[in-house]
Amino acid sequence: MASSNDPLYDFDRSPFTDEGVTREVYRSGEGPNCIVMAEIPGITPLVADFARRIRELGCSVTLPVLFGDPGRAPSPGYITKSVTKACVASEFAAFAAKRTAPISSWLRALAAAEHERCGGPGVGAVGMCFTGGFALGMMVEESVVAPVLSQPSLPLGFGRKRRAGLHLSPQDRLAVKARADAGLCVMAARFTDDPLVPKRRFDAMKKLLGDNFIGIEIDSSKGNPYGIDHGAHSVLTEHLVDEPGHPTRDALDRVLDFLADRLLSAAG
Repeated sequence: MASSNDPLYDFDRSPFTDEGVTREVYRSGEGPNCIVMAEIPGITPLVADFARRIRELGCSVTLPVLFGDPGRAPSPGYITKSVTKACVASEFAAFAAKRTAPISSWLRALAAAEHERCGGPGVGAVGMCFTGGFALGMMVEESVVAPVLSQPSLPLGFGRKRRAGLHLSPQDRLAVKARADAGLCVMAARFTDDPLVPKRRFDAMKKLLGDNFIGIEIDSSKGNPYGIDHGAHSVLTEHLVDEPGHPTRDALDRVLDFLADRLLSAAG
């Protein structure tokens, strides 16, 4: 677990540059790499702990700083500030239903570089909330072999098109479909009553990816058997109940098994 003084004490920080765009990244561990893209408000202590679980599998992990203050715990004010900045940032295109976020180009370059650095069969990509759909857009990069979308929340907004939107340009949509048709699986998770991740979005992914879409839907309806809060959103972090047999723990275990199978088993 992380030090109380520095939640990222066991990660190394360095810059990564592609086509003139430089962002800081945190790295830790050895073995095939998995890129973990933090949810709003940023790389919180629980996001770092999730990355450590991947590291414990025998993988290296890379956490790009896309927004927020690395290591800072969430608070209402901090979340609001991060959401506001992210929503107006052109690189995220938060409201675009048929456009891939421009940041995906930088993330694809990061994936290619981490694959070259760490070896193995390819790279994992886990997106959460605001970054959930970025893992789908990263599939255009051939080195990405284990994409996971946890509560993918973009595009923001209401209306049929946005609720079914996958945050992909028409060209990237075809590329993603081609990789799925070739056998690449995509895993996604959501709480059933999460308004930020509507069922229409999962239905759209299923239609695009076919049998290679693995959907995890956790019952958060009123009166659900496990007492999961109706407003639950963060499957792998804030709303994870880390107890064997709980649906969120089952979802976490399935994600970790998915990554291990594709990054480690294939590596032999």
